[in-house]
Amino acid sequence: MNDNSRKRRIGNRGIRSAALFIVCALVLGERTAAADDSPHFFRIGTAATTGTYFQIGAEVANAISKPPGSRDCARGGSCGVEGLVAVAQATQGSIENAIAVGAGQLEAAFIQADVAFWAYTGTAPAGAGPGSKACRGSPALPINGAALMAKGGAIRNLRAVAALYPEAVHIVSRDPKVKTVGDLKNKRVSLGEGGSGTLAEARLVLEANNLNECQMKVQYPRLAEAASLLQKDGLDAMFLIGGAPVPAITDAASMIPVHLIPVAGKAREALEHRYPFIAPYTIPGATYPGVDAETQTVAVPALFVVNAAVSDDLVFGITKALWQDSTRRMLDNGHPAGKNIRIANALTGLAIPLHPGAAKYYQQAGIKLPEPAEAKAK
Repeated sequence: MNDNSRKRRIGNRGIRSAALFIVCALVLGERTAAADDSPHFFRIGTAATTGTYFQIGAEVANAISKPPGSRDCARGGSCGVEGLVAVAQATQGSIENAIAVGAGQLEAAFIQADVAFWAYTGTAPAGAGPGSKACRGSPALPINGAALMAKGGAIRNLRAVAALYPEAVHIVSRDPKVKTVGDLKNKRVSLGEGGSGTLAEARLVLEANNLNECQMKVQYPRLAEAASLLQKDGLDAMFLIGGAPVPAITDAASMIPVHLIPVAGKAREALEHRYPFIAPYTIPGATYPGVDAETQTVAVPALFVVNAAVSDDLVFGITKALWQDSTRRMLDNGHPAGKNIRIANALTGLAIPLHPGAAKYYQQAGIKLPEPAEAKAK
């Protein structure tokens, strides 16, 4: 082989090597781009599908999502976080949500402010019930969910994104003779599912009214089952905490005559004084079919909470998406509780530390950050 032939072979080999390098680079680039375009799934724990959490959760998930390939917000497309696919996940409610977010089983959740505080500090309110102690002649009572959390230790990786809307204590009765909490004595009453935020709150309300489970014929069904039992005369009353109007109560009130029992007077004052995140609240008349009078009760903020490990950039983007104009329009035209989700109240009643990504957004928006939760816990 002469020198010219050898040079041509070397040249051809170099061209083939360069071409192979370019092809590999292009393939790798396509794979990298595909990886970058892959959706980032984000689970938001809510509660039962018949409750307010789930419906608001679905609206918030829609607002903060922008799946790969979506049209830009300016062209009428998704206005959420690029590549994010958020979903509302049904759960048993606040207490399960706090535990799941803390364990990294959910990226985010809605949690009652008082439950979030008990979870973060590893404490349980003395008035939330007797735990598993049984009434005479009755089976053991369901464990107080707040006490269950306290046994597991403080969940220190909970972080707040925003306070959303007030969750009101509802006591719904079909018995016209039941006009006060005290009238529930010897009645068939649902206090909420074992381990739920409703059960913890119901026990606080009963204690403030000098009443306990052993003085009633109590049941602990899921929300949908409780509403069904109320309609079929299997219950005289049911407790529920949620943003008004709660779909399950609306459905029950459309089927049978019901009324709301107030949490008022000295009992309400005692709850406000003893628990810093409980505030007075009035459920307006006509919120539910056939319930024309307003009802005094108490409420706690619903918090949008994430795990501390969620990146600052992602939480910043989620917070920004939550408070944009397109989200405002969606919330105003969705579940009625959505109208109460306002940036002016976003940092009111926070019971746990604010996530740094959310704090960055509020600082840029010129909103004063709240006192650290550590100070509140003392």
